[in-house]
Amino acid sequence: MSTLSTHVLDTAAGLPAEGIEVRLETPTGDLLDEGVTDADGRIGSLGGELAAGDYVLRFATEAHFEHSFFPEVVVVFTVADDRHHHVPVLLSPYGYSTYRGS
Repeated sequence: MSTLSTHVLDTAAGLPAEGIEVRLETPTGDLLDEGVTDADGRIGSLGGELAAGDYVLRFATEAHFEHSFFPEVVVVFTVADDRHHHVPVLLSPYGYSTYRGS
């Protein structure tokens, strides 16, 4: 079984993105867990122990910026091993990127 965490950084402000609501879902949209990023922009654990398979992280980004081109960021990823999975999101009003962190 694997574990999951996430981290959102506001690259426009150069600060953590506090207060972002994040949902962990199955590919069919079933809610597995949800949380809100803390003052450091982190959620330390989502979903408990995850079995191998595909998952969806849904970040509600619209409320973070006064004007945002992306009201939501959706990251689909695959758990294929028992390692910890960390999914950071670098966010700005008009763009975002993500990668597999450590």
